Amino acid sequence: MNQKKSPGRNNAGRKPANRSAGSRPSRPSSDRKPRTSDGPDRKSRTSDGPGRKPKREGETRREGDRPAFSRGDRGFRKPGFSPRGGKPRPYKSRRTEGDNDGRVRLNRYIATSGVCSRREADELIASGLISVNGKVVTELGMKVGPNDEIRYDGRVLRGEKPTYVLLNKPKDFVTTTKDPKERKTVMQLVAKACKERIYPVGRLDRQTTGLLLFTNDGEMAEKLTHPRYGAKKLYHVYLDRELEKPDFDKIKKGIHLEEGIARVDQISFVGDASDKSQVGLEIHIGWNRVVRRIFDKLGYKVTKLDRVIFAGLTKKDLPRGHWRFLSSKEVNMLKSHGEA
Repeated sequence: MNQKKSPGRNNAGRKPANRSAGSRPSRPSSDRKPRTSDGPDRKSRTSDGPGRKPKREGETRREGDRPAFSRGDRGFRKPGFSPRGGKPRPYKSRRTEGDNDGRVRLNRYIATSGVCSRREADELIASGLISVNGKVVTELGMKVGPNDEIRYDGRVLRGEKPTYVLLNKPKDFVTTTKDPKERKTVMQLVAKACKERIYPVGRLDRQTTGLLLFTNDGEMAEKLTHPRYGAKKLYHVYLDRELEKPDFDKIKKGIHLEEGIARVDQISFVGDASDKSQVGLEIHIGWNRVVRRIFDKLGYKVTKLDRVIFAGLTKKDLPRGHWRFLSSKEVNMLKSHGEA
């Protein structure tokens, strides 16, 4: 039995569009040719829409001709991008508050003044030893600006740009900022290096020569002097007599001193192969006069001691008694020192 067709609908179940009077009558569905995907007269559907000319290479795409990307296919958009021709959104920087107004954290300000590291600065703040504009502060994370007055131990601290000076120290100079005996200090050798107030990193004995670093970067100074970070120091040791093989082996294993076992990283003979009185000693512990005490313990006297390498820095092109600024490459090397 033939099913009766519903009025106003074709076989496909679609309602035909209203046509004005005099329009061409629709063809019977039996006269329609079936659609095929590979028909010669059928054009592929593209993002340019049916009936449009294919775009030429390099032709500017008009508004509305956007390709049909999925949400996950959208590429990188620059900061401030606004879709559909709207006004660009203001770009919000990721910088923290204070980067543009000169304000910095109080512990950072103290560290750049050369007093101590940031961690130690937090301890000074928590202990009530720091005042800002005449008021004692104990709040960690507080920010200060260029016009604030920060005091510690009765003196004004001045946050300065980090400065790094390397000195090839001669003998007869003590490593201190001020000597009560009025002996010559290493500060006299770098007095004209910069206007920033810098301090020696670690110390060298009065008769010890070689590399000595100065900086106002308290955080880096702590890092380079703490054994945990393993800043290597290489010394050229001159002895009053040849080092015997049993004593050589004892030093390699470690020598018992007051603080504990003094372990060296490397030891070898230098200079003439037949001369066993000159030794190269690499060590990272920073105990007072540790190199001299190692040899004293075994009955040797150090007649001359020269530090030739400090934390990767060398004496190349730096005569005795002269100083130079570190390069940016050397500063970055020191900052990454001890990191994995």
